[in-house]
Amino acid sequence: MFESLQHLASGFTIATTFYNLFYCLIGAIVGTLIGVLPGIGPIAGIALLIPATFGLNPTSAIIMLAGIYYGAMYGGSTTSILLNVPGETASVITCIDGYQMAQKGRAGPALAICAIGSFIAGTIGLFGLVFLAPPLAEAALAFGPPEYFSLMVFGFIVLSNVTGTSLIKSLMMAVVGLIIGTIGLDPVTGDARFTFGSISLLGGIEFVAVAIGLFGIAEVLTNVEKPLEMLEQRVIVPRFRELYPSLQDLKKSITAILRGTGIGFGVGLVPGPAPVIATYSSYMIERKISKHPEEFGKGAIEGVAGPESANNSACQSAFIPLFVLGIPFAPPTAILLGALLIHGVTPGPLLIGQHPELFWGVIASMYIGNFILLILNLPFVPLFANILRIPKKILLPLIILFCITGQYTVNNSVFDIGIMLLFGALGFLMRKWAYEGAPLLLALVLGPKLEVAFRQSLMISHGDFGVFINRPISMVFLLATLVFLAIPILRTVSKYLKKGGIV
Repeated sequence: MFESLQHLASGFTIATTFYNLFYCLIGAIVGTLIGVLPGIGPIAGIALLIPATFGLNPTSAIIMLAGIYYGAMYGGSTTSILLNVPGETASVITCIDGYQMAQKGRAGPALAICAIGSFIAGTIGLFGLVFLAPPLAEAALAFGPPEYFSLMVFGFIVLSNVTGTSLIKSLMMAVVGLIIGTIGLDPVTGDARFTFGSISLLGGIEFVAVAIGLFGIAEVLTNVEKPLEMLEQRVIVPRFRELYPSLQDLKKSITAILRGTGIGFGVGLVPGPAPVIATYSSYMIERKISKHPEEFGKGAIEGVAGPESANNSACQSAFIPLFVLGIPFAPPTAILLGALLIHGVTPGPLLIGQHPELFWGVIASMYIGNFILLILNLPFVPLFANILRIPKKILLPLIILFCITGQYTVNNSVFDIGIMLLFGALGFLMRKWAYEGAPLLLALVLGPKLEVAFRQSLMISHGDFGVFINRPISMVFLLATLVFLAIPILRTVSKYLKKGGIV
């Protein structure tokens, strides 16, 4: 441990040079902007800016690209809270309670808690990265296709605990998401599925289009349906001292932040879209253990603090398998792997010994970058909160323009804009019939990965389904799934027995 602290101190010496501080600042600012703009996301942001790093040394280049990654985690919450439009996929869950807080004139505390929670989670996550990288990397290696499949099944079942009150409706939306996820090329055979001859559908349904449609476009349509006098209701403008969290808000949030940090750090070591899984898991747990679960979905600050901390912590721990094993477990780290190779650095067990200045310099820069993001975000809370003062008749068309522009920048595809508008109409109808969009989105993200893991598992076992219960980690996840399935059934039976006077 003492040796690690010495190496970290040398990393701060490298990271605090003017050159590296400048690129850390650039990465943090660009990452925040990328997170705020819906449709771009950290993957596209890092990929687009890799050519800009060709003239830099490897350490400065990775410091800037890493700053874009965790900066996007900060910025993604802004439009989720203010406009109900997720800036990036991990911020989908923030829409649920963050937007409700904004509607009640509490956008300031929601934005500030996001910044504070992200800073705390990022800081703790970095210490975990420093001290726990080698043993945790070995643990992550234990996850094969059967374990990954069981984890995904567990994730689908707990969807019912994320949003909504109906288990049936949540599972129905998850099934719809799974079906939509099968559109495109078969991941194993390469055959076209459900494309109906359309070349545009060969790549599948664009997740960003679905996310922006279900949340952004649907929100505009829901508002347009309201009478004009309701649409132009005066927004509650908070006083300056109300723009930041109260002591009560901080008291409610601190435990959620710490739990979210732990959840995110663990999930970040698992292959897949770690920030997305971490935010959903954190929200589910916060809602389950809360003394007032009925407040979730109506503006519970814990529903913002936990998930936002989880996605930042997951972002930090995702660097462990990248640096120590040379294996990217998430799409953004896959892009960073490419950047490392372009700069002549091969990540893996020898990275720390061969390039200590890069490893420890990047880790130290992450701490500095998190502090920079906290300093940048908190002063802008009043400015962001005042966006809500714009009249709805001006704001709603701007949101539509914002969504269309953001979506078009993803693939320069008019077809994707059509998909976005289609799911916007679907999201509007789902709201009228009390169906939640979050389970559909998570199923759409994880469905293709679940299918690949399932088929790989059966190929490994030559068609033996026992592979899912013969491996301990896989069996634990499946048993946990059965427990979550049994809980609502037991509750229903218990209520029935009590109503009948039997118990």
